This record gives sequence, C-alpha cells and structure tokens, in this order.
Amino acid sequence: MGKYFGTDGIRGKAGETLTSETVYHIGKYVGDHFKHGRIVIGMDTRQSSKGFEEDLCRGISESSCDVYLLGYCSTPCLAYTTMNEKFSCGIMISASHNPYTDNGIKIFANDGFKIGDELELAIEAYIDDPTGIETGEAGKIVDYSSAVRTYQEWLLDAYDLDLSGLKICVDLCNGSSCYTAKGVFDRLGGDMTYINDSPNGTNINNNCGSTHLEMLQDFVREHDFDLGFAFDGDADRVLFTDENGDVVDGDKAMYLISKYLKEKGQLSGNKLVTTVMSNIGLYKALEKLGIESDITPVGDKNVCDSLVRNGYVIGGEQSGHIIYTGDCFFGDGVKTALLVLKIITEYGKSLKECVSEVKIYPQLLINERVKDKNQVLTDETIKAKIQEIADELGNNGRILVRPSGTEPLIRVMVEAESDELCQKYVYEVIDMIRQRGYTA
Repeated sequence: MGKYFGTDGIRGKAGETLTSETVYHIGKYVGDHFKHGRIVIGMDTRQSSKGFEEDLCRGISESSCDVYLLGYCSTPCLAYTTMNEKFSCGIMISASHNPYTDNGIKIFANDGFKIGDELELAIEAYIDDPTGIETGEAGKIVDYSSAVRTYQEWLLDAYDLDLSGLKICVDLCNGSSCYTAKGVFDRLGGDMTYINDSPNGTNINNNCGSTHLEMLQDFVREHDFDLGFAFDGDADRVLFTDENGDVVDGDKAMYLISKYLKEKGQLSGNKLVTTVMSNIGLYKALEKLGIESDITPVGDKNVCDSLVRNGYVIGGEQSGHIIYTGDCFFGDGVKTALLVLKIITEYGKSLKECVSEVKIYPQLLINERVKDKNQVLTDETIKAKIQEIADELGNNGRILVRPSGTEPLIRVMVEAESDELCQKYVYEVIDMIRQRGYTA
C-alpha cells in the first residue's frame, strides 16, 4: 500500500481526507498520463460523488483527454465498460461499503484490472507536489449513461436463466445496484422483491446491504422467500441468505462455485483462491472434495494477482467479493448472484442444501481505531501475545491481526471452537492495545 492508495483505491472522509483539490489533481495527472485519450467515469450514490465527478472532469479535460460519464453505476459496470470499449482507463467514484460521509477513487486499466503500483505511486507523488503539468486544449465531456444498458445485456447473454418459481428478495443497499441490478433480474422470470432501493445520497450502506444483513434476513423469514441476497454500496460484492434467513457468506458461495466447477471439469489447478480471512470451516469442507486452496493477503487485487499468475478460475473473499475468470477479472456482485442462481437451479436444490457441507467455525472480528497501525503491529509485547494465542488454538482455530487497508483501524479476528473462546482471545489483544496507549 502507498501513502494514499490502499487495498481498494484511495478512500477517506469526503471534504476532509479526500478533498476536491485532491480529486482534481488525480484527474489532472491521469489525464496527462493518457494525453489525448478517452477516460470513462462512474460513481455511486453518496452525496459527495457528483462534486467529485465534476472535479475529475475538470482535471482530465484540462489535460486534453475526453471524458465519458456513465453517471450512477456499479464498480463492475465501470470496469466492464472500460475493458469492453477500450478506454484509456476508467475511474470509479465510490467508498464501497463505507458510510456515506466517506468517498473514494478506484482506477481501472483498459483490461479491466486495477492500475499497477507504479502508476499509483506516480499519482501519489503528484498529489503531494502538483507541478509540471501544463493545461492543454480542453477535452470534450460526453454523456455515456447508455453504456449501463450494454453492461446489463452482457450479463444477460452470459447467464440466460429462468428463475420462474423462485421467490427472491434483493437488498440494493441504496447504492449503485439500484441502477444496474434491477434491469437484469427483472428479466429472468423470478418473483423479485427489492428493498433499500431509494437512494437519497445519505442512506447508502445505512443499516442495509451486505454489511448489515439484518433487514434482509427479517424480510426473507417473514415473507417466505426462497432466498435473498444483498449488495454493498458499489455492488462489487454480494452476500446471501437461505430460506431461513441464515447468512450464506462469501466462503460458502465460493465453496458452492468451486464444487460446481470441479464437477464440470473447469476448476483449473484444482484450486480456489482465498484470503487469510476465510473461515477454517471452508478449508475443511474443500478437503472433503479434494479441492486445494491458494491463500493470499486481504484485497481483491491480491486474489486477482494469484488468479492471473497461476491461471486459476475462481477466488474471492469472505465478504462476498468473488472473481470468476470465466467472464472477467473483476469482482461483480450481480454476476456472482447470477452464477449462484444458475448453480442452484441446475442442482434443483435450495441454497441451504447446496452449502450444508460447510460448517462455519465461530468467528469474532473487532476493529480498534488506533493512532499508528504500524506501531501496533511492530510492538514486540503485542506480537508475543498473538503468538501465545496462536499456539493455544493450534489446529482448532486461528488468530489474525492486521491493519485496515482503508481506515486507521487494527482488525483483530479469532476463529475457535466456541464463541466464548473467540471473545476471550480477541479481547486479550484489544485490551493490550488499549493498555499500551495505541487507541485513537
């Protein structure tokens, strides 16, 4: 990670850590880097997105690039458009699952991948010292919102499903999926009900979506849905609930997809790519199927790197950010939902039945806001405590302490055979962080 770019682009509190001036400078540098090129911009529904779109447009067009505006759309829609139309690059304005007060910038190359570290570092250097780029002939600004429909048609062509007979609840998170998902699922014949589908700029991720599944769970239980699923703010991830309202997370979804691909002879390398956050229960279930894992650090860029480097076809995160390279190399919540629906309809089983082999170990994750993440992680006393807990857990659990890639947080996660053990071990570390004066 660089000074500004984290595991998923640049992210921060809008108007404070991520300012209009910073966004303008990002646009200015990217425009100059791709001089006389074509750059496409998309945004999620938070109230600061429109202003940041204007800042990017100003910077890019002053550097002699043309700007194409998708308007409100999902991150995968932006990535697909960048790739499909061979734009010089694509820029998404979104803070994903963060509260509406935050915002962020994600930049995609014209192959659908996030830009590389070298360009990220060059952008960071220009943010700190915005000199050396002259204003050129202004580029044009084009309304390109029609490309959202092209993206939807691509998904429908890839997943020609008949969902007749299925009663499904979809939580659109008051976010990007309000502008992309409905146009897909409404054409597949299922009995669809949408909740949190009225974005107002401040309600994105507000007690809804994939990070707050309680409303979806209640809806599924109370109205006898066959299943439900929820997107995050920019719709690059999705989580599910079964007919009982029980959560089917990214680990269980990846298990189902991997199993299906193996049966079809399409699981290259016999490997599923996961991150360090995946539950032990996933690995135990995969072992029974004879499927191996490649475990990466947190972040879709790390998952994607393994997929590309090794030629694997499926990988992702417990959070529901799943990449299936049979279609593309970026995570897409709508596409993941379509793939899961395809599998369960082919199997003729409920989602609950399809993932019943995965027994998730109790897990507790606590985020502690700190002054300096690096100071905490290099403290020898804290490191010794973490090792002591790891030794005590042995093969029946694990502890993971890592920094957030986008916020000043230390994440302490424990998996163990009981909730009580999770609670005990997590707070042994959290209490030590607090006692040693690192809490912000």
